[in-house]
Amino acid sequence: MEGNENYREEVVMEESGRANENKKGGTKVATLLLVNQALATLAFFGVGVNLVLFLTRVLGQDNAEAANNVSKWTGTVYMFSLVGAFLSDSYWGRYLTCTIFQLFFVLGLALSCLSSWRFLINPSGCGNGHIPCKPSSIGVSIFYFSIYLVAFGYGGHQPTLATFGADQYDERNPKERSLKVAFFCYFYFSLNVGSLFSNTVLVYYEDTGKWTMGFFISLISAIIALLTFLSGSPKYRYLKPSGNPVVRVAQVFTAAARKWDVAPAKADKLFEVLGSRSAIKGCRKILHSDDFRLMDKAATITKNDDEQIGNNPWKLCTVTQVEETKCVLRMLPIWLCTICYSVVFTQMASLFVEQGDVMNSNIGEFHLPAASMSVFDICSVLVCTVIYRTILVPLVGRLIGNTRGISELERMGIGLIIAMLSMVASGMTEMVRLRNIIPGQKRSSMSIFYQIPQYVLIGASEVFMYVGQLEFFNGQAPDGIKSFGSSLCMASISLGNYVSSMLVHVVMKITARGNDKGWIPENLNKGHMDRFFFLLAGLVVFDFVIYLFCAKWYKSINVQGDQEELDDDDAQVIIIKSASKDQPLTPQE
Repeated sequence: MEGNENYREEVVMEESGRANENKKGGTKVATLLLVNQALATLAFFGVGVNLVLFLTRVLGQDNAEAANNVSKWTGTVYMFSLVGAFLSDSYWGRYLTCTIFQLFFVLGLALSCLSSWRFLINPSGCGNGHIPCKPSSIGVSIFYFSIYLVAFGYGGHQPTLATFGADQYDERNPKERSLKVAFFCYFYFSLNVGSLFSNTVLVYYEDTGKWTMGFFISLISAIIALLTFLSGSPKYRYLKPSGNPVVRVAQVFTAAARKWDVAPAKADKLFEVLGSRSAIKGCRKILHSDDFRLMDKAATITKNDDEQIGNNPWKLCTVTQVEETKCVLRMLPIWLCTICYSVVFTQMASLFVEQGDVMNSNIGEFHLPAASMSVFDICSVLVCTVIYRTILVPLVGRLIGNTRGISELERMGIGLIIAMLSMVASGMTEMVRLRNIIPGQKRSSMSIFYQIPQYVLIGASEVFMYVGQLEFFNGQAPDGIKSFGSSLCMASISLGNYVSSMLVHVVMKITARGNDKGWIPENLNKGHMDRFFFLLAGLVVFDFVIYLFCAKWYKSINVQGDQEELDDDDAQVIIIKSASKDQPLTPQE
């Protein structure tokens, strides 16, 4: 009997979304996931960091077209994060989702190697900025298919891996709870460690025309990442999926609409199951909140619900299910405000590279690839992460009496301010570059190292914005949609890229008139890219003002604490007593 009780206790802990600290998980297996993240990111950026130059040099696209295609591709990468999060939360679970999407990732990289080697790098040695390529149409098709497979695999794997890593820590243990918070910081740190190699060594070989070698190294890194991930399989903590959250949200809206003419009941009269576990599989209960009172209609018990209790959530939902929907509604305004930041962030992979490509990047006889300037962004992230974790958090914690230091919402606001400064720096750099154009030449005499401030500022903003987003959306998401919470950060980057692509297209349509080729023409020396950067800075300021209102309005999720479990394995439904037809039924105490 004692053995059965211990087994039952472990199952209860896992089903309630809490890890069992005496069994599996912990920092050691979480470290394997950080290594996986670093290697997978190395592979991803081996394709993505120089993609804009691959499109212009190998496929022959102009600057605006290449920048738009990179933005669309990057946006698609992170849009697939929603697909991975949905499958992870609903059906497959974190482990299986990570495994399947990494297999697609490896396949996409293999096809990119094949297309580059057999069909695109023709003649041999082309694509270095001096020898034009003559790619075949079938090669172009295979290449596009391959990079979108890469987008599918990496995008679906990324947010699920972050949530799976957080699952390895037990929230009931104060020490592990703090480690869980730190995990997201180290997760983003690992991402940048992985991209460091891509932005230095790989980008150099690709810039000199050795594209196939770069893609092949990325493939090897992705394979090692997958094997590293699988090696920890016996030691991981596994939490079961909680079912389709889209259906649960739809049920709340449907049930509320059916009771449009019914006044929402008081908080203590709303429908809920007994015990500490909710009716949603593997999830803790969420306590009632006073906002979005219309949604409470879905949990208001009426006489028509008397015979439907426990078997028709399309007519009557639990408080936890309603609160899950409210949590999503509360997070959406914050999430929408982060999209403008992602518009700024995506310029680093497109316009920053194109700007650097027309600057003086020679160091003696050595030519520095424009895309390799992103190493300053990476170093900024690494340094700022260490400063934040070791200096800023303890210092602010002592000043305000909160061991976590600056809140996630405050960090995201700081990230917006720094991003605005980065765009101002980029615009000023472009203004000076245009004044130092060498007549008859494509490049300016201005050194590419004048781009350092804009890259460093972007890196500093990432530590505040993206790490803050990972902590905020994962921490505020209910147990049943944790991966969805992590994917919101990636989806923000996705929509930011789409908005950036649309913005470039609109700006070019408006500014390209007559002999004026627009702000971002093929020949950047005849354009005004500085005005585009200043436009983005203005948009960030406007977005920041809206963000302040949204952050002030936001209310944190309130999850019910540990309570004694019921004897039955299944959650029990409250008993309903009869009431008059005109009055809602109330739960019996």
